[in-house]
Amino acid sequence: MTGRVFSKILFSLLLVLSIGTVVLDFTVRTLAGEQMVRLAGESLSKEAALVAAEARSGSSDPAEFVQREAAVTGTSVALLDGQGRLLAASGAAGDSASASGSAVKLDTGAALSAVFSGKSAQAFDMSGGKLYATARSGAVVVQLVRNLDSVQAALDRLRSFVLLGFLLAVLLSVVVAGYLARGMARRANRVAGFANQLAAGELGARMSEADLEAMPEVALALNATASRLERNFKEQGTKQRELTAMIDSMQEAVVAVDPDGLVSWSNAVMQQIAPGAVRAGRALVQTVRDPEVLTCVKEALEQRELRSGKARTVVPGRIFEVNVAPTPDGGAVAVLHDVTEIERAETMRRDFIANVSHEMRTPLTSISGYVETLLDGPDELPEHVREFLEIILKNAMRMNRLTEDLLALANVESGEYRLTVQRVPASVLMADTLESLGGMVVESGVAVDVRESSDTPVMVDVDAITQVFGNLIENAMKYANSGKRVAVGVRDAACGVEFYVQDFGPGIASEHQERIFERFYRVDKARSRESGGTGLGLAIAKHIVRAHGGTIRVESELGAGATFLFCLPAASGDGIGADDADDELDEGISPAVG
Repeated sequence: MTGRVFSKILFSLLLVLSIGTVVLDFTVRTLAGEQMVRLAGESLSKEAALVAAEARSGSSDPAEFVQREAAVTGTSVALLDGQGRLLAASGAAGDSASASGSAVKLDTGAALSAVFSGKSAQAFDMSGGKLYATARSGAVVVQLVRNLDSVQAALDRLRSFVLLGFLLAVLLSVVVAGYLARGMARRANRVAGFANQLAAGELGARMSEADLEAMPEVALALNATASRLERNFKEQGTKQRELTAMIDSMQEAVVAVDPDGLVSWSNAVMQQIAPGAVRAGRALVQTVRDPEVLTCVKEALEQRELRSGKARTVVPGRIFEVNVAPTPDGGAVAVLHDVTEIERAETMRRDFIANVSHEMRTPLTSISGYVETLLDGPDELPEHVREFLEIILKNAMRMNRLTEDLLALANVESGEYRLTVQRVPASVLMADTLESLGGMVVESGVAVDVRESSDTPVMVDVDAITQVFGNLIENAMKYANSGKRVAVGVRDAACGVEFYVQDFGPGIASEHQERIFERFYRVDKARSRESGGTGLGLAIAKHIVRAHGGTIRVESELGAGATFLFCLPAASGDGIGADDADDELDEGISPAVG
């Protein structure tokens, strides 16, 4: 870590030094160079003025004069008269002029023009790496030419000092970077060690302010974070233990799987059901071999929806109600509720009802027969005796209908109920039902209005569905108060083919609609008994419709009558067979509690 920190710090320092050096070098080459040239030009201009003054007062030969002054000043000297004619020249000045006595215009004409025009008594200019200074004294003009090699040499020496300073700064930067890197790396290593302690589960670890030296706030923040983590982990652990204890205390078996179908965890009850088989990381298919459980789990994982079923092979002789729900992480949780005793009690109840009803049929038939014989006999009976016999006959017939309905209900709720299905158009089914109820309709005085029909075929047990449709129409006729009419119909719907029966009676309150299909449930108990109802017709209708794979429901508002609707799947090309209907009955019927 020290090497990485050192490299980063050194690179930063070198970058800053390089930028500073470039800026300094640019400053030296521009500002300092211009300043040195200006000073050299002013100095050379003063020398040119002195030479011009001496040339004006001197009486020596011009050629000899310029040679002598060139030697003294170390420059090239050119002597001109007031009209700009060259009188004598030496060195570089001579290279810039024509032959003696002719008019000339030197390369640095700006300075020369300034002097001749009278704007200045002396001036200097630079051209071609040389410095030209021109001065006038009376009718004499002197121009001195000096190379700028000395100025360039001074600049080179100055830049050498800048480069030397840069190298010294680099060496110092290496030392400083190493020192800073060691300190920062030491603090970083302490922070990394502290983080590793937290990662290893040592949540009680803390850092002192001395560990981070000049960064006590960082130590405080890290300690606060560690304290919060420790508190959160403790709370999480407590909640996890509470959740585990709660799940283990459940009577249901619970097992969770991940998106790949591997067991994540299970509770104590699940461990008792399959001891040693349920282990985390093991595939559920290797733990539970019941196809219903595996199907529900698979569908919940794939479709992300709640799935339910009934398992009979998880434990021999036991029946479990299975509910599987998807979890947010992509897995699923399966809950297995043991309903063996409930199923056994329900079976015993059905058997008891069926047996009692069967045993009651014979004595009730005998009672009804004897009473009818007495009432039809040739002998005149006293009025009160006849009244008693009629009451006995009425109740005997009511009990007989009750036993018949109980036997029918026990039959459709049992696993032995079988459907004999055939392909029938829905309109024919409705017509047959109305024909079978023709006499009852005439006697009741209720008008049956056929509103709509459909020829879509359905695969049904004709007798069973006729019984369902007939029960609904018969119930509607009992409550057809408004206008003494009942509306029936059949139509195509999203669910298949929908049959409906509508009355225009008092309607059914919303609190009764959920229970109207339960055994012996009555909305108006007094009226139901007066009408001779047993309270089992709708329960029988519900189970028969479900046995066909359909649904049944009621829609009603108080004072607006009630509409009973049941929907059956439309027949496909090949239809469904009796075995399919039996499977639907076994898996889809859940007896209502009455």
